[in-house]
Amino acid sequence: MGSLNRLSGRVQVAASLIGAFIIWELAVRLLGIPEYILPAPSKVLLDLSQNLHVVLPAAYYTLQPMVLGFLMAAVLGVALALLVVYSSAFEALFYPLLVVLQIIPKIAIAPLFIIWVGFGLPSKILLVFLLSFFPIVVNSIVAFKSIEADVYDLAKSYRAGRLRIFWQVELPSALPSLFAGFKVAAALSATAAVVAEFVASDNGLGYLLLGYNGNMNTSMTFAVIVVLSLLGLLLYGAVELVERWMIPWHVSQRRDEFAVGRSPT
Repeated sequence: MGSLNRLSGRVQVAASLIGAFIIWELAVRLLGIPEYILPAPSKVLLDLSQNLHVVLPAAYYTLQPMVLGFLMAAVLGVALALLVVYSSAFEALFYPLLVVLQIIPKIAIAPLFIIWVGFGLPSKILLVFLLSFFPIVVNSIVAFKSIEADVYDLAKSYRAGRLRIFWQVELPSALPSLFAGFKVAAALSATAAVVAEFVASDNGLGYLLLGYNGNMNTSMTFAVIVVLSLLGLLLYGAVELVERWMIPWHVSQRRDEFAVGRSPT
């Protein structure tokens, strides 16, 4: 029943998107909106199909810093969160610095990355890393600090060792909040990658966006935005798949069972 309900939800989402595209198409044609202002979705898809040989290599180029920056943020973010949670000295030293760094607009200092690490892929990975890092580390700190004391007492009553408590108690309890941070970071990674390409790049979807927009090619601008959105959705979906695999027991993964009208007994 849960699988059927998930399928029904996906059908509803697809129907909503198709309905929005139909309304968009009709509005452009009936109102006679100029193509350079708002192209019809059929025109966007046609131009995209004719320029896939240009867009797909650029999408692959943009996907690289997205994935690499996100993975670096996930690994280092969780590691630093553990140091904050389990070391009061490190927390006193690092957490105020984390708050200050969070306030600094990372996008505004993106041009400095070109000076520090060069013009190529590393500067883009660094910006994706910075934008993805803070949601992950903050959610990870909250996740590990929010574990109930009773859970620790129960584990200690069975004389579980420190490492066993971490793997069997702390980490499973923290995973739902960890994945919440991962999904926020995955959504931000596409924005960070394209902004990095705005600053300095001769390839990628951000570079194409600047070129098409400068030439008033609105339909291809929309086409590139669609592809960029799909990349962000792809990374977000991958994180969600891993979440379903790792925490199938969590209430967030069982919500479909409660959406079919089952009454508690």
